[in-house]
Amino acid sequence: MTQHIANGHNGHHVDTEPESPSVSASASSSNASDYGVEGTNGITNGTGNLSLNGNGNGIRDRMQRKKSSPMMPSFMVSAPGKVIVFGEHAVVHGKAAIAASIALRSYLLVTSLSKSRKTVTLKFPDIDFDHSWRIDELPWAIFQQPSKKKYYYSLVTEIDQELVAAIQPFLADVSPDKPADVRKVHQNSAGSFLYMFLSLGSPSFPACQYTLRSTIPIGAGLGSSATIAVCLSAALLLQLRTLSGPHPDQPPDEARMQIERINRWAYVYEMFIHGNPSGVDNTVSTQGKAVMFQRTDYSKAPDVKPLWDFPELPLLLVDTRTPKSTAHEVAKVGRLKDTHPKLVGSILDAIDKVTQTSAELIAEDDFSTENEDSLRRVGELMNINHGLLVSLGVSHPRLERVRELVDHEGIGWTKLTGAGGGGCSITLLKPGVPREKLARLEEQLDQEGYQKFETTLGGDGVGVLWPAVLKNGTVEDEEGGMEIDQEKFLNAQGNDGVERLVGVHGGMPGEREGWKFWRVESDPQL
Repeated sequence: MTQHIANGHNGHHVDTEPESPSVSASASSSNASDYGVEGTNGITNGTGNLSLNGNGNGIRDRMQRKKSSPMMPSFMVSAPGKVIVFGEHAVVHGKAAIAASIALRSYLLVTSLSKSRKTVTLKFPDIDFDHSWRIDELPWAIFQQPSKKKYYYSLVTEIDQELVAAIQPFLADVSPDKPADVRKVHQNSAGSFLYMFLSLGSPSFPACQYTLRSTIPIGAGLGSSATIAVCLSAALLLQLRTLSGPHPDQPPDEARMQIERINRWAYVYEMFIHGNPSGVDNTVSTQGKAVMFQRTDYSKAPDVKPLWDFPELPLLLVDTRTPKSTAHEVAKVGRLKDTHPKLVGSILDAIDKVTQTSAELIAEDDFSTENEDSLRRVGELMNINHGLLVSLGVSHPRLERVRELVDHEGIGWTKLTGAGGGGCSITLLKPGVPREKLARLEEQLDQEGYQKFETTLGGDGVGVLWPAVLKNGTVEDEEGGMEIDQEKFLNAQGNDGVERLVGVHGGMPGEREGWKFWRVESDPQL
């Protein structure tokens, strides 16, 4: 099934009706029952209205109010990063590319505060960002004007500059003592959050804190900002009781609708920061697995085909720690194409053929991640794709050194991922690689200043841990598990500490009990 990505069409605001009235109407009650929580805690679906009591006068006695408004438990949302597997640079020239999720993830802890606090706080310790706003002082009036008001089911395809202007005074005191480049990052994060928060919420939104930790390198082309967008989108929609699930028996159509709803609002966050992003990063981070995408007309959204049955593949991701400029590398290929149009055109066509062949290969009935021949064929396509990218001049000596080291140990197939000129490489690992070979490679990479991650390609998308309680092999497991509070979360040391404490996999094979995902497999009727 080919669909348009979550940035809509033709650059216009479109307010749509809920995709399925029966599901949308029941989403609030369904979601509350899924997580064992009753009441609304004063949260609305963006209308700003609270339900009335039986006599219709809106006045509830104290006992009734306490019973119907429990404080929402702390919960967590997680979303994966992404890599381009096939088709870099060719995609800029109208060809197809495949992007897939990786098991490096961002984790967002949502903590409700007492009603007396009336503040909302962003705390992103990995980038040294911490800021709070009083909810009742935010510019609700302009966001709730009839001509501008948005709802959880709205399709927003451009940023309203009047709303951006209304937010600016609330960014003025964000990180005033930080260097200009750091402050810009913090203000972008704050502004995109406030735009989404004010669009979806209301002045009665309960006080809360959003604390984010990430295991994804920043600025390495791995979609780190999109993971934050997806986490915040899913968290807000969950707080508004406008998502149902995830749960094992959820119908595929309903799961798809929840994923699309999260993706739409994640794209709004991305638009605020990046202007006119492709939408691929947030789409992969939301749904997981992989997508094939193609953009033949830059005035329109790209065509995106979800690869719901993309297999999970063993991956070694290596960050060269060499700064890259996507714009520089794209311009370099553009100049080369202008100089040698037929030759470069044939190289881009060849890259497109590699992408199409890989999609066909992975879709074969007898393709198996346990079969070395299946992996070898994918690996050979990765090698070919890399060679074609080298011919376009977008590799880098640090990337070629990774290939040399991997080839020397004979443990897999390596290519650059993303724009090149630095950044990251990905290696598809052969099955049954001896641990000592991996250890030798990792030691050499460490000595030469690389950062490495043993991870998985094509895993789950956005996930929810509700409530924020996990079993971590401690005595607390006997009483249901360890509650993940903000102190524990902030004190987790580095990527390994975060993964051990709250990770979807906990640093071990298989998924950890408690995390749930909106899983969608391909529709055999399509």
